Amino acid sequence: MLIDIRSLCKVYRMGDVEVHALRGVSFTAEKGELIAIMGPSGSGKSTLMDILGCLSKPSDGEYYLEGEEVGKLSDNRLAEIRNRKIGFVFQSFNLLPRTTALHNVELPLIYGGIRRKERRIRSQEALDAVGLGDRVHHKSNELSGGQIQRIAIARALVNNPSMIFADEPTGNLDTATSKDIMAIFQRLNDEGNTIIMVTHEPEIAEYAQRVIHIRDGLIERDEWNRPKAV
Repeated sequence: MLIDIRSLCKVYRMGDVEVHALRGVSFTAEKGELIAIMGPSGSGKSTLMDILGCLSKPSDGEYYLEGEEVGKLSDNRLAEIRNRKIGFVFQSFNLLPRTTALHNVELPLIYGGIRRKERRIRSQEALDAVGLGDRVHHKSNELSGGQIQRIAIARALVNNPSMIFADEPTGNLDTATSKDIMAIFQRLNDEGNTIIMVTHEPEIAEYAQRVIHIRDGLIERDEWNRPKAV
């Protein structure tokens, strides 16, 4: 089992006020699933994604990632998991704007201490995988939004992670480009990659095998879906 979450709670304290973002969320996920997490603003879906991605620890409950209880891990171990096991794709892309596509993809490998020659080979392969092998020396501020998101996906792939987390990965893209990005995610999933994405767009959730609906910090529905063909 890849993910096992049991009665997960997250409370934020703002002065004397407590905000209960998650109120007892439980679910499991197996390797190779493509899951969409949906919910209105303030439902807790982004908080859940932060915990799943080891960016935040739960206030209560248990989160096991490949058998390790995340809430009990040191900050150094969490950083290691984020760098080696998890690939992140963000709505805002989070690329360095005046840096080449190749260097942006290399960044996780630099942090991981990988040598330059191997970094270049792996980064080129990741860019080839998303159809940007001929754009390695273009800077991200010279590319379209769809191409920039492809770079972000390549960066998420370059460390061969156990899973990819995507937070509103098509939120800043037009309909045609969104379809292209979802085609990449489906192909990666077909190749065995586990993908969990947060989205508020029902048409994007239709590409997932499974849709988890969150409202007021609780799972409202967890349903299997016949993925839409790209």
